[in-house]
Amino acid sequence: MAKHKALGKGLSALIPEAETLPGTEGGYFQCPIEEIEPNPFQPRQSFEGHELDELVASIKEKGIITPLLVSRKDKGYRLIAGERRWRAAQKAGLTRVPVVIRESTPVESLELALIENIHRKDLNPIEEASAYSRCLEDGKMTQQTLAKRLGKDRSTITNMLRLLRLPQSIQKDIIENRISMGHARALAGIKSRERQMAVRDLILRNGLSVRQVEALAKQGEGAARKRKGSGKEDYYLRSLAEDLKRSLGTKVEIKKRGKHGRIVIHFYSSEELDRLLDLLS
Repeated sequence: MAKHKALGKGLSALIPEAETLPGTEGGYFQCPIEEIEPNPFQPRQSFEGHELDELVASIKEKGIITPLLVSRKDKGYRLIAGERRWRAAQKAGLTRVPVVIRESTPVESLELALIENIHRKDLNPIEEASAYSRCLEDGKMTQQTLAKRLGKDRSTITNMLRLLRLPQSIQKDIIENRISMGHARALAGIKSRERQMAVRDLILRNGLSVRQVEALAKQGEGAARKRKGSGKEDYYLRSLAEDLKRSLGTKVEIKKRGKHGRIVIHFYSSEELDRLLDLLS
């Protein structure tokens, strides 16, 4: 029970501050780097980039400050957390690295690796969502239980898992930062994959705001089928009209025919007309 409580507090809660006898459970020692193998449950998929190069330079200058977390194998050790440091240490030419030994099940190894990456903000949203899904499946636990063990709100877990139902091309957009997390959550609220792709194209082509995408998501599948117009462009014009309505405080219509069209701003009294003229001027 105490071990489960520590999970939500971050990796520092799992690593003792004081050194004990080398090689003993809970202590740390300098382990030959070739005796360590990577974590097969590592949620992070990408380790390259300038951040890794910066870590290599830091390790060359000051060494590894935080020990790696490993478990024993028949021969050598397996990483639980610290794979980025392990990879950087190899690039830096280190032959030994500080490690802490902790025996864990495969599910615990996944949880610990997930915790480290979350606290360091190393995971992209899709990697994080995939790790949550694997924890739920392999650990046979509920979202509520997982949220408690990770120190998260249940709604956070639920919203992240919804990203995995998005088309692969949209998931790739999220990974490569072409679509923000706010856009992704709004897209996940659209049931039709075809409509998800249509709105995604609008985001990339026209730079829709998160608010505009949320407005499109709320319009509903039934209303979408009844709409007339040019599909993707129609969604965009309606979202713009909604933005103008909020800004001006009155009904706004945008009507387009071919390359031409008009914007209709409604007013319901002379006073309201004066107010709108002041705003527009």
